Amino acid sequence: MRALMGMLKDRHGTYYARRKVPSRLQEAVARVLGNGKPKQTWLKKSLGTKKLEEANVRAKPVQIEFDRIIDRAEQMLKARPFRSSLSAVEIKRIAEYFYAHELAADEELREDTRGSDPLVAAVHRQLAEAGVEFESTFDPTTLTLSPGQGLSLRMMHKTGADAELVLDAAQKALARGDSSFIRYELDAVLEVFQINLDPASDGYRKAARALMEACVKANKAVLARHRGEPVETPPLLQPSDNQVPTGGTLREALEGWKKERSPSTGVLAEYERSIRLFEELHGALPIALIKRTHARQFREALQDLPRHRSTDLRNAPLPELVEWSRKHPEAARITAATANKLLGGVQTIALWAHDKGMIPDEVSWSDPFTRMRLEEDEPERDPFTVAELNVLFASPVFTQGERPGPGRGEAAFWMPLIALYTGARRAELASLRPKDVQKVDGVFAFQFVEEKAAGKALKTRSSARTVPVHPQLVKLGWLKYVDSVRRSSGDDAWLFPRVSPKVPAELKRGQSGLFAICARLALPTNARCFIRSVTSSKTR
Repeated sequence: MRALMGMLKDRHGTYYARRKVPSRLQEAVARVLGNGKPKQTWLKKSLGTKKLEEANVRAKPVQIEFDRIIDRAEQMLKARPFRSSLSAVEIKRIAEYFYAHELAADEELREDTRGSDPLVAAVHRQLAEAGVEFESTFDPTTLTLSPGQGLSLRMMHKTGADAELVLDAAQKALARGDSSFIRYELDAVLEVFQINLDPASDGYRKAARALMEACVKANKAVLARHRGEPVETPPLLQPSDNQVPTGGTLREALEGWKKERSPSTGVLAEYERSIRLFEELHGALPIALIKRTHARQFREALQDLPRHRSTDLRNAPLPELVEWSRKHPEAARITAATANKLLGGVQTIALWAHDKGMIPDEVSWSDPFTRMRLEEDEPERDPFTVAELNVLFASPVFTQGERPGPGRGEAAFWMPLIALYTGARRAELASLRPKDVQKVDGVFAFQFVEEKAAGKALKTRSSARTVPVHPQLVKLGWLKYVDSVRRSSGDDAWLFPRVSPKVPAELKRGQSGLFAICARLALPTNARCFIRSVTSSKTR
């Protein structure tokens, strides 16, 4: 049956309005409606008419109401981010709240003493007045109708029987780990604490177990009171009372770190990805609540992160990627080095937040990512052998002045030589300018500095340095080459424009051999690719 302006007909021909709830809002909408459902997939309401004209008129205010519900769900998610974990402190406070609430309700009953006796007495009276014959377990004259007169035998029996029944069911559910037993109560307590917790998460199951334990404890306490034993009711602290200060989140810390450090585009993207993956697994946890358990679970998830993603998985969150990867054990995973980079990204931001006071002083916190790094395989890097260097520097690039395509012009000649005599990294060499080669105390030197606005980045702050130009480079004409670029293009021009930071990434592909040599001459596998490229007739 086709929908018309968000309307359908039911089997009786009556129109009703409906709206599909976005998947990310389905749980929040169910909470807005308060219908006890875990999720609300559709919003539906009968329009009470079989006439299309009337249905169109009546549908407008209904659709407006649907808009309000969706908007309230949106606001709820903004105020309460979707989470997949709780800290041990949060779980403890939730369980303590539930236990105190149950004993407070029992204490209120024992202080008032009437319970449901007035209702039972009223039913007895109405049946008697109507002339209905019935049998009653308890004499209605023994019921407690005024507060403070003590529980009647009926209420004593009922309260004790209820407690025994719930205790037995709670103990069985606790033994089985059946969280469905306590789901209604847990959802109600989470609502009190304003926590939006994924029902499929480990955090939800841990909270459910804590609540079942509290339920067992509470009903044992009620039965102890039934035996005349004094059992104190703990203070019923509201979530706003004595809240543990938590400070900011990783996302907030990242913004502060970004303003202070002005990182390069690549580093910022790497850190943003690290935090996004962490939040996809654990939610927007305050940094003060991130424990070693969270770090370990994040590390384990990263170990199952697939190296390559299909179109269907391109935008999938981390838990979904991990689930797919575990179902496809043959799929390649990211390397330990990549996982360590992602771990390090979250760790760096968390430590920055701690140093900048984003974690309250009264909160005991230590770096949860300490010693969480994975053991990395030994890199397949060996120093060049003399034979390999002889092959390289005997190639036509150095003996006949040839400039093959993969070498990107003069970079093919100068970058390997400068790398040989300075040990500089490939990115440092690719971003050299004439102004970076200046006299320092009467000696020409390379000045490796960071200039983020121009795309020049150093691996670490300590990488900023001054390195004298080797006499052999001067003899080979390096200073003359620098002067020629300075005269033709200026002091700010790139010495190697075809591999400079401003060259689009797609134009740099296929240069692994050249860049390998620039990486401190320590990648023989890629170096051989370069050797082949500069000695092969196909590239001349």
